Amino acid sequence: MTTFATKTCAGICSFALILTAVPTYAKTPTSLSDLVGARGAGGEEQLESRGYYSTHVSTEDDRKISYWWNSSKKECVRVTTYDGRYESINTAQASDCGQAKSGSGDKAAAIAVGAAALLGIAALASKSHHRDDRDYDMNGTAEFERGYRDGLYNQSYHNYNRSDAYSNGFEKGVRQRGYETSYRPGYSYGGGYGSYVNVNDLIGQSKGYANSTLVQRGFVIRDSDKTDYNGRYTTWWREASEQCITVNTRDGYVYTVQTARKRNCR
Repeated sequence: MTTFATKTCAGICSFALILTAVPTYAKTPTSLSDLVGARGAGGEEQLESRGYYSTHVSTEDDRKISYWWNSSKKECVRVTTYDGRYESINTAQASDCGQAKSGSGDKAAAIAVGAAALLGIAALASKSHHRDDRDYDMNGTAEFERGYRDGLYNQSYHNYNRSDAYSNGFEKGVRQRGYETSYRPGYSYGGGYGSYVNVNDLIGQSKGYANSTLVQRGFVIRDSDKTDYNGRYTTWWREASEQCITVNTRDGYVYTVQTARKRNCR
């Protein structure tokens, strides 16, 4: 009995060591540093010629974030594209590229695998940039992932463990859902502890009422111009929640409220 308990403890303790002291992934690989600033299309050709292939692409605000895996180097990198050029290229967790571990051993990947096992899923849907590269342990990563999936797939907020990681994950998941459904009218993302303000209730209201209400809710005008058919579009920005919206009016009434890129409000 003692022998079994000792072996069990040793196994748990050694796994716990794997799940601590997660390294920081924020370094540009020397072999790819020359691609920072390159145009997106040319950069992709160069990455492929150097043995990388794309594993995941997502859009956040006015940036595209993609993950690339190099099988021979066992290396995952995160590429951020802004205004058509590579803004940054940083090493990332192997799990971000769908790999369980790298050749040298990836503690973060071990955490991801453990968190997925806790949730009974094959792999995490969230990536390290969704978690702001935070060094969560296995339980924290599992809570973040559970929140992220609930937000991403429009499930109810269910933070039964009262976890900040869950709340952060839920907020990021809802935001990602907003990015992926930005073709729909209205501005519809916000969750967790985020100070998001709903504005869809202004559709159909008078222009004067909408303007005064937006000011009361913390928005300021960034741009305004006339459109055809006696209409006007006005761009509004709310710093506290980083909301950029365009309000379209016609004949004195609001007929659409649409998501706008943050750069339109800068």
